[in-house]
Amino acid sequence: MGRLRDLFAPESVAVVGATDREGAVGHAILENLVADYVGDIIPVNPNRESVLGLECYPDVASAPPVDLSVIVVPPSIVLEAIRESAKAGVENVVVITAGFSETGSDGAARERELRELADEYDLNLVGPNSLGIMNTRSGMNATFGPENALDGSVSFMSQSGAFITAVLDWANEQGIGFRDVVSLGNKSVLDETDFVEEWGSDPETDVIIGYLEGIDRGDQFVEVAREVSDDTPIVLVKSGRTDAGAQAASSHTGAIAGSEVAYETGLEQAGVLRARSVQELFDWARALSGLPTPDTDGVAVVTNAGGPGVLTTDAVGDANLGMANFTDETIDRLAETMPDEANVYNPIDVIGDADIERFETALDIALEDPNVGSAVVVSAPTAVLEYDRLAEVVIEQRDAHDKPIVTSLMGGSRSRAAEEVLREFGIPNYFDPARAVSGLDALARYRDIKTAQRDEPERFDVDRERAREILETARSRTGNRLGVEAMDLLEAYGIPTPRGEIVSDPEAAQDVAADIDGDVVLKIVSPDISHKSDIGGVRVGVSDEDVYDAYEDVVSNARNYQPDASIVGVQVQEMLDLEGSTETIIGVNRDPQFGPLLLFGLGGIFVEILEDTSVRVAPIGEDEAQAMVEDIKAAPLLRGARGREPADIESVVESIQRLSQLVTDFPSILELDVNPLVVGPEGVQAIDLRLTVDTEKL
Repeated sequence: MGRLRDLFAPESVAVVGATDREGAVGHAILENLVADYVGDIIPVNPNRESVLGLECYPDVASAPPVDLSVIVVPPSIVLEAIRESAKAGVENVVVITAGFSETGSDGAARERELRELADEYDLNLVGPNSLGIMNTRSGMNATFGPENALDGSVSFMSQSGAFITAVLDWANEQGIGFRDVVSLGNKSVLDETDFVEEWGSDPETDVIIGYLEGIDRGDQFVEVAREVSDDTPIVLVKSGRTDAGAQAASSHTGAIAGSEVAYETGLEQAGVLRARSVQELFDWARALSGLPTPDTDGVAVVTNAGGPGVLTTDAVGDANLGMANFTDETIDRLAETMPDEANVYNPIDVIGDADIERFETALDIALEDPNVGSAVVVSAPTAVLEYDRLAEVVIEQRDAHDKPIVTSLMGGSRSRAAEEVLREFGIPNYFDPARAVSGLDALARYRDIKTAQRDEPERFDVDRERAREILETARSRTGNRLGVEAMDLLEAYGIPTPRGEIVSDPEAAQDVAADIDGDVVLKIVSPDISHKSDIGGVRVGVSDEDVYDAYEDVVSNARNYQPDASIVGVQVQEMLDLEGSTETIIGVNRDPQFGPLLLFGLGGIFVEILEDTSVRVAPIGEDEAQAMVEDIKAAPLLRGARGREPADIESVVESIQRLSQLVTDFPSILELDVNPLVVGPEGVQAIDLRLTVDTEKL
């Protein structure tokens, strides 16, 4: 197991700030520990000789050996208490005290000192501003919450302490148990990535769940969670959506790939199941902690109630599942054993007078069908059906066929005893059939996560030094943006561009045009003008004799539009034959949490209108790049819809990977648009480029 196991399984816990005073946090934590903890409890308070009948020590140094210090003293002396614990050899610290970065600049300064202190002594530190932590195996409730957790196999983290107290109160009623519980607090030292890594190596944690308002180290979280999710499912509720990233963006990519998209993409690539509500969070956790994953997506529904059976069928249709198509043998066997009034197709309606034997027979036959990967048993209470006996049948059939079964034994007191029996054997019961289907859907999605093959990012042979030289030119700019004058950056990384040069007078424009066969394109080159075509800064299809006048026109239009704009020159570029081609966009926006977000989609003037794009967190391999192309709605255009000649999709996939390598190699690239990237049967050509550079990272 990982380095944090001693945090959750200490042999001794010191409460620094323990007190007999009713209503005080230090009193509540000590009471919670005294109630169930099997280890040594050490109160620390220089003003007390004993607390709750336990010998009290003036400081940690004078106390018996301590494995975990729980700090609950005023903010002004928290650092002193931490240092004292560290000097006494304590490696694990939970800081309950608030009054740090959540309170303003003074608190933020204290938190920086706290972080430095933790680094100095290499402490495993939770908080500050934490409710505390729990471990049910040892009975350790080092929190000031009113409830202890039931024993279970789900490990739970939350950025909100109040959320934990509410969840535990509800979970105890529902019979849902936990392995470890941690209130993350301000995440000054340990954060969600650390706990995912720890619980991923813990054989007693079957499912990791959490409530998060943000992810501080998104790129590392993706890397760690991707590895953990191969063996342990992760389910998160993420709140606190923000458009700050989009507001700060100046490129097409930045405007589209805002902060919420970053989280959605990052969590998906990490193999995390993102629940939309607290109910989903626990519905999925219950299914994932007790049931095997299905081999196929076909669902069999067995019910004694027509209406709920239809509701279940609708829910399957809404999910990423499908109603199983029974084989002829299955249908024949059902027809032989069910009443004439029963429906032997899917859903199987055993009708309202069904007894236990009929339910058992129908379920057994359905689960033997190779097209059935999972089953939902839906029942309304009747006088001839005993729910507790039906629960036993479901357990027996699950074990006999090793396929996931969930139930919707609808009702109140009639279903309670059966629900407890099912829970003991890891089978969740849901009043609403749609929730039962949602649990199966989570199992199928997790199966896909576990079986997904991920390609390692390819390292292409590129001219990295040439790319560095081009990016360095941003230092000499009044701003930090580069445009088509940096097109060689793409060439250095193997992304094809048309022939052309940037010139500063009309005579030079004529000379460049003379060396290019056919008509040319002229574009104003200015980091201050984004939409060049809108202001007359682009001339297309210019013949040799018209180059001089076209040059003067685009410069004049740019000056009239924005007199103070910095004009680098005019790009004279080979004009491509775009017949049968599609304009796409590839781009990057560097997210503060997840790092570089790659974007691909329909480009040209429609990029921000249609927003037909897909996003991934870099770096990515060929499989993810291929998926980006397939994900957009316009993908059929590239594959050759309606008689079009298919585009060279392989060249698009390679260009995305090369861009991924470029932005991974150079963290100084904040935003980058290649728009359009023209895709045709013969390959790709990058026509235009805009990028923003962080000159401090060059």
